[in-house]
Order: sequence, then C-alpha cells, then structure tokens
Amino acid sequence: MLASDGFEIHWGEGPDRDRHSVSARSEAKHHLFLLDRLLGLVSVDMGIDLGTCNTLVAVRGEGIVLNEPSVVAVWKGTNRVLKNGEAVGWVAKEMLGKTPGTITAIRPLKDGVISDFEITEAMLSYFIRKVNGKGRLVGPRVVISIPSGITAVEKRAVFDSAERAGARRTYLIEEPIAAAIGAGLPFAEPTASAIVDIGGGTTEVAVMSLGDIAVCESVRVAGDDMDEAIINHMKKTYNLMIGEQTAERIKIDIGSAAPVGEEASLEVRGRDMISGLPRKTVVTTEEIREALQEPVTAIIEAVTRTLERCEPELAADLVENGIMLAGGGALLRGMDKVLSNATGLDVRIAEDPLTCVARGTAIYLEHIEEWKSVLENDMEA
Repeated sequence: MLASDGFEIHWGEGPDRDRHSVSARSEAKHHLFLLDRLLGLVSVDMGIDLGTCNTLVAVRGEGIVLNEPSVVAVWKGTNRVLKNGEAVGWVAKEMLGKTPGTITAIRPLKDGVISDFEITEAMLSYFIRKVNGKGRLVGPRVVISIPSGITAVEKRAVFDSAERAGARRTYLIEEPIAAAIGAGLPFAEPTASAIVDIGGGTTEVAVMSLGDIAVCESVRVAGDDMDEAIINHMKKTYNLMIGEQTAERIKIDIGSAAPVGEEASLEVRGRDMISGLPRKTVVTTEEIREALQEPVTAIIEAVTRTLERCEPELAADLVENGIMLAGGGALLRGMDKVLSNATGLDVRIAEDPLTCVARGTAIYLEHIEEWKSVLENDMEA
C-alpha cells in the first residue's frame, strides 16, 4: 500500500500484526485510565441507588450525602420542572396527592425501572448537580444500581439518562451485588452469600459466590405493593379512600409481617367513599398484618424458589451463612422472622438496610479497577 508521500508501507501480517494492535489498544486504554484518574481529582465520583421510592447518592470516602424521594413536580402536560428545575425530591414529595390542576407530581420510576425517560433525566441532573456542585467543569464518574431482572432496553434507558444528566462515565451494577457489598458480605469469596433486597418497586433475591451471582430472581413486588394492599384494605373494610403517603405512614408505624412486640392502633384520616366527606377511623396492627399477607407471601415464595435452584454446595454454605435482609422492606416488623420460618435458615437484617445499596455503589467506586474485571457483565454499557 502507498502512503500519501509515495513511500510504500508493508503492514505486518499474522501474529505480529495482532500483537501490535493489542499493544496499541492496551496503551490507549492505559492513557485513558490515567486521564480518567486526573479528571477524577476535579470531579466528585458518586454511586447512585436509583430507587422507585427514594434515590440515594453516596460519594467515595464520604458515605451517603443525599437521600431524597424519587419524585419530580412538573407543569401539567409538559416536562418542565417547577421552580427552575428545583422541584425534585422532598420539595416534590410534599406535593404528592395535593397538587392543583396545573401541576403534576410524578414518580418517574415504576417497579425499579424508568417509566418516564425525560423526567428521570431531569431528576438525575438535579441530584448530580446538587452533589457535584454547579461550578465544576468536569462531570463525575457514576455507578448506578439496577434491578437484576431488567431488560437490555431498560438498562440502556438508565445509561442514557445518566449520560445526558451530566455523568462523564457511567457504570451499571446489579442491585444484589451492590447490596451485598454494602452489607459487608464476602461475595467475592468461594462461599455462598444470600441477600434479599426489598426495595420500593422490586425485591431482589440472589445467591452469590466468587464475585458473581449464581442464582437470582427479581420480582416486582415490594414496598409499593404493601402500600397498595393497605389502600385496598381501607377501601374494602372502611369505605375510606386514603393516599399513598398515608398508607406508607400506616405501614411504617404499625405494619408487620408477623406478631412482634405489642399490638398497636393508629388513627387514620381520609375521604369517605359514600358521602365524599373527610372522615377518620382507627386501625390495628393485626388487621394491617392481615392486609399485608399477599405481598409478604409473594416475597417469601420468590426467596424459596431461588433457594431451590441453588447448587448443593452453595445450599450447604447457606445453612451456616444464612440470609442477609436489606432494603426498606427489611424494616417491616417480623419480616426476618417469617423468612426464617419459611426457609429454616438464619435471617439477619443488614446494618442500616435502607442505605445498603448506595453504600455498596460507593465502595465499588473505591475498588473500581480491582473489581471491574470480576463484575464485567453489563457493568459498562
């Protein structure tokens, strides 16, 4: 082949040519890595637990720096966020169920996946700006947790949202792995680690060994379904219509999966479905436990199905290692007890289960070069 100045160039052939191209690629990768490290000094790398109910952001070396509801308030019929793009998180959650006709408070994630792409992008932009600071010229590297059961299209939606929201580099990590890292499980060792992460939109059940998932199941039954079960119970039993926030408060204050401690009662206010007027009534722990039976049973069945698919050696490890419970659903009273009764295994609740996944993403950031090869599959889109 002739070069532009007339000299003839002989390309290497066979193994030599392959060696040169591999060498050039690895050198380019090394330069990119060094550049990335330098850029990392002037940006804030962060891990994001992009949840259906709450979004948590953790920064390497600082822990959780942001924990806000995954809610955005927009002008009705548009994707324009109120208050110049600032009506996100707590500000927007206070508006849920109370907005006039011109405003809509939206939760852009449903069942752990993006249901409204543009609103998710606006929400991520707000959170990244808030943590990274407005004055920084360089965007951060971002690790985002995703449910293990989502499709390639849903993964791409998360990746694109983060990129357009200002992330310099985006990595995706499966929620069970992030939860296991955050809970301090020896997930990279040749022993079985089991985690049940009950979030707002999905419940992730996984058994891990040697840094990867051996068996897992992701079911779209979690905290939101518990709230829905309480709303339906109030309709059927008391003809009382209540909102999502009231249902969540009932679940937190007196909800349980099994009889634990003293039985309590709570005054609930809502709208009478017959007269249409405001009314209040009193509910008890026992009836709310009954109302929660369906979602709790669905979660237990997902756990038992996952354990049944385990290899015998992994199952043997779990007899000793037990199951770790993480996510907001782990805080439902008696959840560990019903899981332990159903599986016959020791069930422990992670320290601060709500922040497990977010802490795991931040720890992953610290060991990104060390673990990237182990967690290669679908980590980087």
